[in-house]
Amino acid sequence: MIDVISVLNMRKSDEEQISNGTPSKELMKNAGYEIFKSFNWYGKILIVAGSGNNAGDGYVLAKYLCDSNIIPTVFIIKNKFSIDGKYYYDEIKDKANIVIDDISKIDFNSYDIIVDCIFGTGFKGDVISPYKEIIEDINKSNAYKISVDINSGLNGDTGLAHIAVKSDLTLAIEAPKTGFYLNDGKDYIKNIKTLKIGINHLIEPYNLIEATDLKELLWERKNNSNKGDYGYIGLIGGSIPYSGAIRLAEMANSAMRLGAGVCMVATLKELANIIIPNILESTIYPLTSDGLYIKFNEDEIKNFIKKLKAIAFGMGIGNNIDTKLMLEYILKNYDKTLIIDADGLNALSKIDKNVIKNSKAKIILTPHLKEFERLSGYSIDEIKNDPINLSMKYAAELNLILLLKGPSTIITDGKIVNIVSKGTPGMATAGSGDVLSGIIAAITAYNPNNLLLATSGAAYINGRAGELAKDESSDITMISSDTANNIKKVIEEIINN
Repeated sequence: MIDVISVLNMRKSDEEQISNGTPSKELMKNAGYEIFKSFNWYGKILIVAGSGNNAGDGYVLAKYLCDSNIIPTVFIIKNKFSIDGKYYYDEIKDKANIVIDDISKIDFNSYDIIVDCIFGTGFKGDVISPYKEIIEDINKSNAYKISVDINSGLNGDTGLAHIAVKSDLTLAIEAPKTGFYLNDGKDYIKNIKTLKIGINHLIEPYNLIEATDLKELLWERKNNSNKGDYGYIGLIGGSIPYSGAIRLAEMANSAMRLGAGVCMVATLKELANIIIPNILESTIYPLTSDGLYIKFNEDEIKNFIKKLKAIAFGMGIGNNIDTKLMLEYILKNYDKTLIIDADGLNALSKIDKNVIKNSKAKIILTPHLKEFERLSGYSIDEIKNDPINLSMKYAAELNLILLLKGPSTIITDGKIVNIVSKGTPGMATAGSGDVLSGIIAAITAYNPNNLLLATSGAAYINGRAGELAKDESSDITMISSDTANNIKKVIEEIINN
């Protein structure tokens, strides 16, 4: 796992390090030196500096470049300096090519490398003139673009931006910030490299999930075992109006590829014959219906759920009273892992919170922003501006695991936060969430004692499979079944590497 930290964590950790005897000038020098060492500098270099400590890091970089006979141009947007920044500016003012407050002297297209040291992690709000025009000029340039600590214009916590530097490389000081992965962040950052400068995190960091974290979930299987050892899982969903048949098939296939022992698909009988040819390895459990939607029949649901180690509920099932009645029954009578998605989430938003809190089931919710808005009562803007803390608060209140979908996926039990940054824009297509639910159901069924990591692993596998699907076609042409078909390759990657 890679540590990911909030802006507050970075600021407090920085302050703690200084109060414990490390001068702030030394930390700035360490940062500038690590920036210098991190890259094979070449050609004409432009360092664009603001007026804070982020600019100071750029001045230290300029010092080391000059000491190596690489003379950069340092463009200082305004004649203003932080205390430490001024100290290092004085060391380079007679060595580097200095331009202050005169953009007419800068031809951004004439440089091979542009280093962005305009705003630090404390930036919030909108980028105003002249910074807006300068960032636009940087982005239009053909130069290789490096952002120091964070891309200027990007909110370090939320990843929201109206305009920000689009970097080829972002050099994260001490740890990546949450804004790298949330909202707009991934659209501005191609690559990240972390530079350690000797600051300890004062607050527990969040965790960015890597493939190496998942090996323990895919444990070696014994010869002396059977399908029951790896989990009977159930998928409940589908309706005629929402054409869920093929999506349920993709879920079932995803679950089997992820190692489920048995996958049982419960859907209305009118869909059963359509699904059967697409899921030869799974079992169909037809349910009573009104011809369009599943009708709640207590005996049917009771018999279906009694052997299952995990259930995924709600995909394409329809938003009606029978969906709500089914979900309430399962919440009150099931004590294993319950994944709730799609229309199941809509039904859950109408169920008394005490039913959820008192359920013996181990609940995993998988909402996108609009679904989380319905569940939590927070507006979409509120969620975008504080997705991690609001997710933690909701998960803690209801004692469940929340998987919040977005450009990156946030997974939390209210105490620990995992982030999965795998995925591609091409996954914004019908059925992608159904594939994910199938993966979660399978991997949690045989990892019931490690549900947070298992849910995070499912998000990683789904996202990585989507990336491989994109490589085979494109973000425009890929469909959710392409993701399902690449699950096998991801599992092989994790096991073999």
